[in-house]
Amino acid sequence: MSKKDCVPYGSDVSAGTYECADCGHIYSNQSKTSMPPCPEHGKSPHKLNCWIILSGRGDNPKDPYPDE
Repeated sequence: MSKKDCVPYGSDVSAGTYECADCGHIYSNQSKTSMPPCPEHGKSPHKLNCWIILSGRGDNPKDPYPDE
């Protein structure tokens, strides 16, 4: 499985730590889940709308957005 540079909101991911590509907010999840939008999304401009993988395996190969 290859890691994506920027995992879009809504992607299925493994447990890990992620950083918002737009504002740097750190998010950790403990189980496989759909990535939420950054909680700072409505407070500052967000153009990339994705998460950078800091730890964990990142994007699930059965992601509903496999070509993004």
